[in-house]
Amino acid sequence: MKIEKIRLDELFRCYSTAAITLDDELHLFYASEEKDYPCFAYSGKDFQNKKVVWEKGGGTMSMIPIPHRKNQFLAVNGFYLKESPSGAHLSWVTYHKDKGFTIKDILYLPYLHRFDLYEVQGKVYFVGATIATTKKDKEDWSSPGKIYAAQLPNDLNEPLKLEVIAEGLTRNHGYSRSPQNDGGYFTCDQGIFKVTVPSVSGKWQIEKIMDKAVGEIAIVDIDNDGIEELMTIEPFHGNVIKIYKKINGIYKDVYSYPYVIDFAHTLVGTQIRGINSFVGGVRREASDLFMVQFLKGKFETTIIDKGVGPANLNVFHLKDCDLIHSSNHTQNEAAVYVIRDEESHA
Repeated sequence: MKIEKIRLDELFRCYSTAAITLDDELHLFYASEEKDYPCFAYSGKDFQNKKVVWEKGGGTMSMIPIPHRKNQFLAVNGFYLKESPSGAHLSWVTYHKDKGFTIKDILYLPYLHRFDLYEVQGKVYFVGATIATTKKDKEDWSSPGKIYAAQLPNDLNEPLKLEVIAEGLTRNHGYSRSPQNDGGYFTCDQGIFKVTVPSVSGKWQIEKIMDKAVGEIAIVDIDNDGIEELMTIEPFHGNVIKIYKKINGIYKDVYSYPYVIDFAHTLVGTQIRGINSFVGGVRREASDLFMVQFLKGKFETTIIDKGVGPANLNVFHLKDCDLIHSSNHTQNEAAVYVIRDEESHA
């Protein structure tokens, strides 16, 4: 495969990524984690068209399109580990071709870090994870985080009616959407928890699937045996990356990242050129952007870039190529990596 890097912009402490369609055109979003810093969206040929989403935001992690609502998405803003009390909140963002972006804050939830939206039987559910509940300072973890849920109202000017579906989750940091789109996996010091969205019963289901401190997670059937594997970062902002395979009903580690790690932060389970893959990023030491695949009976690790320190990654598939768009935190850059087959001349 052939990998081309496009450096789109300099963005201080670039932290968050999302692929969102505006007026039927793909846009790559990048936002900073620093207070009073911007969020940008890029589109067009080689993503050279730039839109300013907001000038002064920051503390942005998740940005998620709202199902069946054209040009609308929700985003976390104001998440800062070092700030107490927390001003973390959920923003409702709408794009108008003539007016640009309008933003309304619809929910304040201290230390809201990750969230997602799930559509089930015509209903849209919000699920949000707080990394802690209260903090005296950045290193205070005495008040564990929670997972909240609510049905998204048809009119977002109405309040979200939150319920707590899980609590006692210290360093409640990691998240990955289930490949079946029926919920997600959340990780914390207490382990990995699978949250399943209500179906006919109307009840949330919570299942603990691993009992160890995990900081981040991704899921894909990397060896194509019909059973999904888990890739983890351990512990919170940790120095270990592993792949776990379910063998006789128990998850056993079958792979460890072979290079020195410091502050691993992001993982994605995906396909790269049709091959099931894990893609991940490490923020310190060599600050790798890497890919792991299972080829000819063994795991192969590919270093895509070094010295960039991805904080978050997203993978998007186009007709003739795959895109890894990476918030390269260490390098303070918004970047996209275009991956094509070697024989492609597109």
